Amino acid sequence: MIVLGIESSCDETAAALVEDGDKILSSAIASQVDVHHVYGGVVPELASRKHIEAIVPVLDEALSTAGISKEQIDAVAVTQGPGLAGALLVGFSFAKAYAYALDIPWVGVNHLEGHINSVFLEPDPPVFPFIALLVSGGHTGIYKVLSHTSIELMGQTRDDAAGEAFDKVAKMLGLRYPGGIIIEKLSMDGDPEKIKFPRPYLDKDKFDFSFSGIKTAVNRYIQTHEEEYKDQIPDIVASFQAAVVDVLSFKVINAALKTGCKNIAVVGGVAANSRLRDQVTRHSLKKGLKLHIPPISLCGDNAAMIAAAGYHHLMAGKKAKLNADVYSRAGYREMLRNGK
Repeated sequence: MIVLGIESSCDETAAALVEDGDKILSSAIASQVDVHHVYGGVVPELASRKHIEAIVPVLDEALSTAGISKEQIDAVAVTQGPGLAGALLVGFSFAKAYAYALDIPWVGVNHLEGHINSVFLEPDPPVFPFIALLVSGGHTGIYKVLSHTSIELMGQTRDDAAGEAFDKVAKMLGLRYPGGIIIEKLSMDGDPEKIKFPRPYLDKDKFDFSFSGIKTAVNRYIQTHEEEYKDQIPDIVASFQAAVVDVLSFKVINAALKTGCKNIAVVGGVAANSRLRDQVTRHSLKKGLKLHIPPISLCGDNAAMIAAAGYHHLMAGKKAKLNADVYSRAGYREMLRNGK
Protein backbone atom coordinates (compact mmCIF):
# COMPACT_ATOMS: atom_id res chain seq x y z
CA MET A 1 0.00 0.00 0.00
CA ILE A 2 1.35 3.44 -0.96
CA VAL A 3 0.28 6.13 1.50
CA LEU A 4 0.62 9.85 0.87
CA GLY A 5 1.54 11.64 4.09
CA ILE A 6 0.89 15.35 4.65
CA GLU A 7 2.22 17.40 7.58
CA SER A 8 1.51 21.07 8.36
CA SER A 9 1.24 21.27 12.15
CA CYS A 10 3.69 24.14 12.67
CA ASP A 11 6.23 25.75 10.34
CA GLU A 12 7.12 22.96 7.90
CA THR A 13 4.98 21.99 4.95
CA ALA A 14 5.74 18.38 4.07
CA ALA A 15 4.56 15.60 1.81
CA ALA A 16 5.89 12.06 1.54
CA LEU A 17 5.07 8.76 -0.09
CA VAL A 18 5.64 5.65 2.02
CA GLU A 19 5.03 2.05 0.99
CA ASP A 20 3.71 -0.49 3.50
CA GLY A 21 4.50 1.74 6.47
CA ASP A 22 8.28 1.41 6.36
CA LYS A 23 9.67 2.19 2.90
CA ILE A 24 10.13 5.86 2.07
CA LEU A 25 9.63 6.49 -1.65
CA SER A 26 10.01 10.26 -1.30
CA SER A 27 9.96 12.99 1.34
CA ALA A 28 9.70 16.70 0.55
CA ILE A 29 9.78 19.53 3.11
CA ALA A 30 9.41 23.30 2.73
CA SER A 31 10.82 25.08 5.79
CA GLN A 32 9.68 28.49 7.05
CA VAL A 33 12.68 29.19 9.30
CA ASP A 34 13.76 32.22 7.28
CA VAL A 35 10.25 33.70 7.62
CA HIS A 36 10.00 33.35 11.39
CA HIS A 37 13.56 33.85 12.67
CA VAL A 38 13.25 37.65 12.65
CA TYR A 39 10.40 37.33 15.17
CA GLY A 40 12.23 34.89 17.43
CA GLY A 41 9.51 32.26 17.04
CA VAL A 42 6.68 31.01 14.85
CA VAL A 43 3.98 33.55 13.92
CA PRO A 44 0.81 31.45 13.41
CA GLU A 45 -0.82 33.65 10.76
CA LEU A 46 2.34 33.77 8.67
CA ALA A 47 2.77 30.02 9.04
CA SER A 48 -0.74 29.38 7.70
CA ARG A 49 -0.19 31.61 4.68
CA LYS A 50 3.11 29.93 3.85
CA HIS A 51 1.50 26.49 4.09
CA ILE A 52 -1.09 27.56 1.51
CA GLU A 53 1.70 28.69 -0.83
CA ALA A 54 3.80 25.55 -0.37
CA ILE A 55 1.36 22.64 -0.17
CA VAL A 56 0.92 22.01 -3.91
CA PRO A 57 4.62 22.45 -4.87
CA VAL A 58 5.67 20.15 -2.03
CA LEU A 59 3.21 17.46 -3.13
CA ASP A 60 4.38 17.77 -6.75
CA GLU A 61 7.98 17.35 -5.57
CA ALA A 62 7.10 14.23 -3.59
CA LEU A 63 5.32 12.66 -6.57
CA SER A 64 8.13 13.56 -8.95
CA THR A 65 10.85 12.19 -6.67
CA ALA A 66 8.97 8.93 -6.14
CA GLY A 67 8.33 8.63 -9.85
CA ILE A 68 4.67 7.76 -9.44
CA SER A 69 1.37 9.30 -10.48
CA LYS A 70 -1.44 10.34 -8.17
CA GLU A 71 -3.48 7.38 -9.46
CA GLN A 72 -0.98 5.01 -7.80
CA ILE A 73 -1.67 6.43 -4.33
CA ASP A 74 -3.77 4.03 -2.26
CA ALA A 75 -4.57 6.26 0.74
CA VAL A 76 -3.82 9.59 2.41
CA ALA A 77 -2.65 10.21 5.99
CA VAL A 78 -2.53 13.74 7.38
CA THR A 79 -1.65 15.38 10.68
CA GLN A 80 -4.88 16.13 12.54
CA GLY A 81 -3.28 17.57 15.70
CA PRO A 82 -1.93 18.77 17.99
CA GLY A 83 -0.42 21.93 16.51
CA LEU A 84 -1.33 25.41 15.34
CA ALA A 85 -4.99 25.28 14.33
CA GLY A 86 -4.63 27.47 11.25
CA ALA A 87 -1.57 25.61 10.03
CA LEU A 88 -3.20 22.22 10.62
CA LEU A 89 -6.27 23.25 8.66
CA VAL A 90 -4.26 23.87 5.50
CA GLY A 91 -2.84 20.37 5.30
CA PHE A 92 -5.95 18.68 6.69
CA SER A 93 -8.35 20.37 4.26
CA PHE A 94 -6.04 19.69 1.34
CA ALA A 95 -5.68 16.01 2.26
CA LYS A 96 -9.43 15.61 2.71
CA ALA A 97 -10.15 17.12 -0.72
CA TYR A 98 -7.33 15.19 -2.40
CA ALA A 99 -8.55 11.85 -1.07
CA TYR A 100 -12.15 12.69 -1.98
CA ALA A 101 -11.15 13.61 -5.53
CA LEU A 102 -9.21 10.36 -5.96
CA ASP A 103 -11.94 8.34 -4.18
CA ILE A 104 -9.42 6.73 -1.80
CA PRO A 105 -9.48 6.33 2.01
CA TRP A 106 -7.83 8.86 4.27
CA VAL A 107 -7.04 9.10 7.96
CA GLY A 108 -6.11 11.79 10.46
CA VAL A 109 -2.95 11.10 12.46
CA ASN A 110 -1.86 12.34 15.87
CA HIS A 111 1.39 14.25 15.35
CA LEU A 112 2.97 12.61 18.41
CA GLU A 113 2.16 9.12 17.11
CA GLY A 114 3.88 10.16 13.90
CA HIS A 115 7.10 11.02 15.73
CA ILE A 116 7.01 7.74 17.63
CA ASN A 117 6.46 5.76 14.43
CA SER A 118 9.47 7.45 12.80
CA VAL A 119 11.72 4.79 14.36
CA PHE A 120 9.99 2.18 12.19
CA LEU A 121 11.43 3.87 9.12
CA GLU A 122 14.91 2.77 10.22
CA PRO A 123 16.34 -0.67 9.26
CA ASP A 124 16.28 -2.10 12.82
CA PRO A 125 13.08 -0.94 14.54
CA PRO A 126 12.29 -1.53 18.23
CA VAL A 127 10.33 -4.48 19.58
CA PHE A 128 7.02 -3.83 21.37
CA PRO A 129 6.58 -2.77 24.08
CA PHE A 130 9.20 -0.04 24.23
CA ILE A 131 9.73 3.30 25.94
CA ALA A 132 9.75 6.45 23.82
CA LEU A 133 11.07 9.86 24.82
CA LEU A 134 9.42 12.42 22.55
CA VAL A 135 11.21 15.73 22.84
CA SER A 136 10.54 18.68 20.54
CA GLY A 137 9.70 22.36 20.45
CA GLY A 138 6.09 21.81 21.39
CA HIS A 139 6.09 18.52 23.29
CA THR A 140 8.15 16.62 25.83
CA GLY A 141 6.88 13.35 27.23
CA ILE A 142 7.63 9.72 27.94
CA TYR A 143 5.39 7.00 26.52
CA LYS A 144 5.06 3.25 26.77
CA VAL A 145 4.42 2.09 23.22
CA LEU A 146 2.35 -1.09 23.11
CA SER A 147 1.76 -1.19 19.35
CA HIS A 148 1.75 1.12 16.34
CA THR A 149 -1.67 2.42 17.37
CA SER A 150 -1.67 1.97 21.16
CA ILE A 151 0.44 4.33 23.27
CA GLU A 152 0.33 5.02 27.02
CA LEU A 153 1.40 8.40 28.40
CA MET A 154 3.74 7.96 31.39
CA GLY A 155 4.78 11.56 31.99
CA GLN A 156 5.05 14.94 30.30
CA THR A 157 6.28 18.47 30.84
CA ARG A 158 4.33 20.57 33.31
CA ASP A 159 5.34 23.80 31.58
CA ASP A 160 7.77 24.45 28.72
CA ALA A 161 8.75 21.71 26.32
CA ALA A 162 12.51 21.15 26.11
CA GLY A 163 12.76 22.58 22.60
CA GLU A 164 10.72 25.59 23.69
CA ALA A 165 13.19 26.19 26.53
CA PHE A 166 16.06 26.09 24.03
CA ASP A 167 14.31 28.69 21.88
CA LYS A 168 13.57 30.97 24.84
CA VAL A 169 17.11 30.80 26.22
CA ALA A 170 18.46 31.58 22.75
CA LYS A 171 16.15 34.59 22.57
CA MET A 172 17.36 35.81 26.01
CA LEU A 173 20.91 35.72 24.72
CA GLY A 174 20.05 37.48 21.47
CA LEU A 175 20.69 34.38 19.35
CA ARG A 176 18.99 33.28 16.16
CA TYR A 177 15.78 31.21 15.97
CA PRO A 178 15.46 28.23 16.12
CA GLY A 179 17.46 28.09 19.32
CA GLY A 180 18.27 24.39 19.48
CA ILE A 181 20.60 24.40 16.50
CA ILE A 182 22.54 27.53 17.46
CA ILE A 183 22.83 26.48 21.13
CA GLU A 184 24.21 23.08 20.16
CA LYS A 185 26.73 24.70 17.82
CA LEU A 186 27.90 27.34 20.33
CA SER A 187 28.07 24.83 23.18
CA MET A 188 30.87 23.00 21.38
CA ASP A 189 33.14 25.91 22.32
CA GLY A 190 31.83 26.09 25.90
CA ASP A 191 32.40 24.32 29.20
CA PRO A 192 29.26 22.42 30.33
CA GLU A 193 30.58 22.36 33.91
CA LYS A 194 31.30 26.08 34.12
CA ILE A 195 27.90 27.18 35.43
CA LYS A 196 25.85 25.01 37.77
CA PHE A 197 22.28 25.29 36.54
CA PRO A 198 19.65 23.23 38.44
CA ARG A 199 18.51 19.75 37.36
CA PRO A 200 14.76 19.69 38.08
CA TYR A 201 14.14 15.95 38.29
CA LEU A 202 10.96 16.59 40.31
CA ASP A 203 10.12 13.12 41.62
CA LYS A 204 12.89 10.81 40.39
CA ASP A 205 10.52 7.83 40.46
CA LYS A 206 8.04 9.55 38.15
CA PHE A 207 8.30 10.82 34.62
CA ASP A 208 7.05 14.41 34.46
CA PHE A 209 9.34 17.24 33.41
CA SER A 210 9.66 20.94 34.17
CA PHE A 211 12.01 23.22 32.26
CA SER A 212 10.78 26.65 33.33
CA GLY A 213 13.14 26.62 36.32
CA ILE A 214 16.24 26.06 34.17
CA LYS A 215 15.07 28.83 31.86
CA THR A 216 14.59 31.18 34.82
CA ALA A 217 18.02 30.26 36.20
CA VAL A 218 19.63 31.26 32.90
CA ASN A 219 17.72 34.55 32.91
CA ARG A 220 18.86 35.32 36.46
CA TYR A 221 22.44 34.55 35.55
CA ILE A 222 22.23 37.00 32.66
CA GLN A 223 20.74 39.68 34.93
CA THR A 224 23.38 39.22 37.64
CA HIS A 225 26.27 39.15 35.14
CA GLU A 226 25.04 41.96 32.96
CA GLU A 227 28.47 43.30 32.06
CA GLU A 228 30.32 40.07 31.29
CA TYR A 229 27.71 37.48 30.22
CA LYS A 230 28.11 38.20 26.49
CA ASP A 231 31.66 36.92 26.67
CA GLN A 232 30.42 33.78 28.44
CA ILE A 233 27.70 32.75 25.98
CA PRO A 234 29.38 29.46 24.93
CA ASP A 235 29.71 28.44 28.60
CA ILE A 236 26.14 29.53 29.38
CA VAL A 237 24.57 27.54 26.55
CA ALA A 238 26.80 24.51 27.16
CA SER A 239 25.84 24.46 30.84
CA PHE A 240 22.16 24.97 30.04
CA GLN A 241 22.19 22.21 27.43
CA ALA A 242 23.93 19.83 29.85
CA ALA A 243 21.25 20.44 32.50
CA VAL A 244 18.40 19.70 30.09
CA VAL A 245 20.08 16.62 28.64
CA ASP A 246 20.87 15.21 32.11
CA VAL A 247 17.17 15.29 33.02
CA LEU A 248 15.96 13.89 29.70
CA SER A 249 18.42 11.01 29.66
CA PHE A 250 17.84 10.08 33.31
CA LYS A 251 14.06 9.98 32.90
CA VAL A 252 13.96 7.83 29.76
CA ILE A 253 16.48 5.31 31.09
CA ASN A 254 14.63 5.14 34.41
CA ALA A 255 11.31 4.60 32.62
CA ALA A 256 12.77 1.61 30.76
CA LEU A 257 14.19 0.11 33.96
CA LYS A 258 10.93 0.62 35.88
CA THR A 259 8.80 -1.01 33.19
CA GLY A 260 11.23 -3.75 32.21
CA CYS A 261 11.30 -2.63 28.58
CA LYS A 262 14.57 -3.49 26.85
CA ASN A 263 14.10 -1.10 23.92
CA ILE A 264 13.97 2.69 24.08
CA ALA A 265 13.48 5.32 21.40
CA VAL A 266 14.28 9.02 21.35
CA VAL A 267 12.25 10.96 18.78
CA GLY A 268 11.29 14.52 17.91
CA GLY A 269 13.26 17.57 16.84
CA VAL A 270 15.50 17.68 19.93
CA ALA A 271 16.50 14.05 19.22
CA ALA A 272 18.84 15.58 16.63
CA ASN A 273 20.89 17.13 19.46
CA SER A 274 24.29 15.42 19.49
CA ARG A 275 24.82 15.68 23.26
CA LEU A 276 21.45 14.04 23.93
CA ARG A 277 22.13 11.29 21.39
CA ASP A 278 25.58 10.59 22.82
CA GLN A 279 24.49 10.62 26.46
CA VAL A 280 21.47 8.35 25.99
CA THR A 281 23.63 6.01 23.90
CA ARG A 282 26.23 5.71 26.69
CA HIS A 283 23.65 5.19 29.41
CA SER A 284 21.71 2.64 27.33
CA LEU A 285 24.83 0.55 26.82
CA LYS A 286 25.60 0.60 30.55
CA LYS A 287 22.11 -0.63 31.39
CA GLY A 288 21.89 -3.24 28.63
CA LEU A 289 19.16 -1.38 26.72
CA LYS A 290 18.79 -1.15 22.97
CA LEU A 291 18.48 2.42 21.73
CA HIS A 292 16.64 3.55 18.61
CA ILE A 293 16.97 7.10 17.26
CA PRO A 294 15.78 7.97 13.75
CA PRO A 295 18.18 9.70 11.36
CA ILE A 296 18.34 13.46 11.77
CA SER A 297 16.24 13.92 8.61
CA LEU A 298 13.34 12.20 10.40
CA CYS A 299 13.72 13.88 13.80
CA GLY A 300 12.06 17.14 12.83
CA ASP A 301 8.52 17.45 11.50
CA ASN A 302 8.12 15.44 8.30
CA ALA A 303 5.37 13.68 6.38
CA ALA A 304 7.03 10.25 6.13
CA MET A 305 6.35 9.61 9.82
CA ILE A 306 2.70 10.65 9.32
CA ALA A 307 2.34 8.25 6.40
CA ALA A 308 3.97 5.47 8.45
CA ALA A 309 1.60 5.96 11.40
CA GLY A 310 -1.37 6.39 9.08
CA TYR A 311 -0.63 3.11 7.33
CA HIS A 312 -1.08 1.16 10.56
CA HIS A 313 -4.34 2.93 11.40
CA LEU A 314 -5.63 2.19 7.91
CA MET A 315 -4.65 -1.47 8.22
CA ALA A 316 -6.57 -1.57 11.49
CA GLY A 317 -9.66 -0.38 9.63
CA LYS A 318 -9.66 3.26 10.69
CA LYS A 319 -10.90 5.78 8.11
CA ALA A 320 -11.77 9.44 8.52
CA LYS A 321 -15.07 11.03 7.51
CA LEU A 322 -15.54 14.27 5.63
CA ASN A 323 -16.82 16.05 8.75
CA ALA A 324 -13.59 15.33 10.67
CA ASP A 325 -11.79 18.39 12.04
CA VAL A 326 -8.37 19.30 13.44
CA TYR A 327 -7.54 19.74 17.13
CA SER A 328 -4.84 22.04 18.49
CA ARG A 329 -4.40 20.61 22.01
CA ALA A 330 -7.66 19.48 23.61
CA GLY A 331 -8.11 15.75 23.53
CA TYR A 332 -4.68 14.56 22.41
CA ARG A 333 -3.57 13.49 25.90
CA GLU A 334 -6.70 11.39 26.30
CA MET A 335 -6.29 9.88 22.84
CA LEU A 336 -2.74 8.78 23.63
CA ARG A 337 -3.62 7.55 27.09
CA ASN A 338 -6.46 5.41 25.78
CA GLY A 339 -4.55 4.22 22.73
CA LYS A 340 -7.28 5.39 20.36
